[in-house]
Amino acid sequence: MNVIRHRMNGFLAQSLSVLALAAALVTTSNHTAAAETASAFQSKDVQVNGVRIHYRIGGHGSPVVLLHGYAETSAMWNPIMDGLAKTHTVIVPDLRGAGASEKTVGGYDKKNMAKDIHELVAGVTSEPAVVVGHDIGLMVAYAYAAQYPQDTQRLALLEAFLPGIGEWRVRYSAPRNWHYHFGGETPEALVQGRERIYFEHFWNDFAADRNHSLPESERQLYTASWAQPGGMRAGFAWFQAFPQDAVDFEKFSQVKLKMPVMAVAGEKSGGDFLINQTKLVAEHVDAHIIQGSGHWLMDEAPDQLIPLLLDFIH
Repeated sequence: MNVIRHRMNGFLAQSLSVLALAAALVTTSNHTAAAETASAFQSKDVQVNGVRIHYRIGGHGSPVVLLHGYAETSAMWNPIMDGLAKTHTVIVPDLRGAGASEKTVGGYDKKNMAKDIHELVAGVTSEPAVVVGHDIGLMVAYAYAAQYPQDTQRLALLEAFLPGIGEWRVRYSAPRNWHYHFGGETPEALVQGRERIYFEHFWNDFAADRNHSLPESERQLYTASWAQPGGMRAGFAWFQAFPQDAVDFEKFSQVKLKMPVMAVAGEKSGGDFLINQTKLVAEHVDAHIIQGSGHWLMDEAPDQLIPLLLDFIH
């Protein structure tokens, strides 16, 4: 059941402006290639927590941090970055091991990856941030909010699950999620030079309709990015850290999050699984299931996702 946040009449003007902005963004983002660079952003690199993190930053106002997931990079957020930058300072990193960030040997537990992002954000602003995460980014976002609640204004969790929380092993052990257990020298050798074939499995099979998933330009961009030296090994390490993440998240969950939290899942993907987990770790949960969508919410259902995000962030 959705948790509906009632507003007083005084917020009507703000709501109308959010809807107008959402409509404009949806019009331009529906299958717009993430490869198209957000226009008003600077690209930077910063050394934090023993790793070089690449990020883009733009806009003015309270901070918003956007965290991508597996088989994508920070480019997944391009369709909403310029719109958010009109009223917020928008910080969009490539996670450790992904995109233009460093591919370290270790450090891929989500508790540590959240520390990467927190140190980055702390170097930019002292204000609490709205933190949004999709897929693996969701896990990093939760670890961020759990470790640094005073620095987290709001938290949005999009389409994945939380290791260590509730019935998490149902997802972790499901046959269709065999990739959680795929890593090491032999898998790396098997996918070398065949990265596109490997990623097509995710982009196609985790979408509600493979013909309405990621467009070709995005597939080319993400394949080239992950095919960089060390990229596939780093991605496998994200999944291999799940047992440690489960230990950490179970400890985090002993203190429920008190800031507003939004959980969003695709009807044809996670359904209410993430929503039920989120209610175990947070006191105030705004829950939404995106009708007709699979895992790739930004590409499959921008007309539903973008208004939810903008309304929650603003």
